[in-house]
Amino acid sequence: MNGNSGVDHDVCGMSVAIDVVGGKWKLHLMWVLGAGPQRFGEIRRLLRGVSEKVLAENLRQMEASGVVHREVFPEIPPRVEYSLTPLGEELAVALRPLEEWGDKHRVELLGNLASVG
Repeated sequence: MNGNSGVDHDVCGMSVAIDVVGGKWKLHLMWVLGAGPQRFGEIRRLLRGVSEKVLAENLRQMEASGVVHREVFPEIPPRVEYSLTPLGEELAVALRPLEEWGDKHRVELLGNLASVG
């Protein structure tokens, strides 16, 4: 059992996937890195509102999950790039239908949320 969600990961593959991309920034990171390798500063510029600390933490977690690769180039000053691994690329493909569903129903969903709030 996962202490965070209380869901048995042997039973539900969805909970494993959500652990990898759950949270405020990880899906956004998947989108940014899906466009190709990016440097930390560029990612931060593209994801307005994320702090350096939170971005670094999310990238580390995604690297530990095996969906993000961190490459340090032996230059002075050192250059670091982040990219999706083959596992991350496969996850990005799996997430595309969710993005398409959100785009298709954006107006209706935002209207529903506005009427609740």
